[in-house]
Amino acid sequence: MPFQIRARSLSALLLPAVLALSACQAPALDEQDSATAHAQQAAEAAKAPADEAGKATEAPPAGNCDASQVQSLVGQAYTDALGKQAQEDAAASQVRVLKPNDMATMEFLGDRLNIEVDEKGLVSGARCG
Repeated sequence: MPFQIRARSLSALLLPAVLALSACQAPALDEQDSATAHAQQAAEAAKAPADEAGKATEAPPAGNCDASQVQSLVGQAYTDALGKQAQEDAAASQVRVLKPNDMATMEFLGDRLNIEVDEKGLVSGARCG
């Protein structure tokens, strides 16, 4: 009789262990293929926009601003008149003065001239964007 008790208690312990291990099997190959195909479709849909011919659409125009025309301002004291003249010389539609510790948005506007001014009020740089 002791042998029968041990066999029953052993099978009572092994059955849950066998069931638990069988639940840990890898998903069927069909499920893996399906998941891979779904991921590939999502990646293709997230690509850059394309026209009907499949070509990537062009980036928006960069704008007319040309900061190379106003680099001579570096080191000069900034004034409103200097800013207006720089805007005209760079062919920019708007000008933004950036002082030390100023908060600035990060969007790129190709027709905006950014004039960077140091703590003494001197122009330290000029760039478009």
